[in-house]
Amino acid sequence: QVQLVESGGGLVQAGGSLRLSCVASGLTFSRYAMGWFRQAPGKEREFVASILSTAESIIYADFAKGRFTISRDNAKNTVYLQMNSLKPEDTAVYSCAASFRYGVNVDYDYWGQGTQVTVSS
Repeated sequence: QVQLVESGGGLVQAGGSLRLSCVASGLTFSRYAMGWFRQAPGKEREFVASILSTAESIIYADFAKGRFTISRDNAKNTVYLQMNSLKPEDTAVYSCAASFRYGVNVDYDYWGQGTQVTVSS
């Protein structure tokens, strides 16, 4: 049974930072590309960043460039999202996902339940 479990969300003031983690189990983590997505209330889910299985390639959404950093530790079956200079518009539920494919518009095979990030002004 595949599980992706996110943690690290919370309430932070604008300009602050958070580091999200996603621990995977039940799959060969090193064979999967990993992605982070977010969904704000009343909005569609949107792509944040993805990282190739080997970490040799990374893609960011425009809003994430320069502020967010995705990374992974295959020995720990964990993918991270470091978020700096947070803005109120970054408030959303952040979820990680795993895919055999890599890119922006690819289908993801497994999803976590998400962790809430709230940025106050």
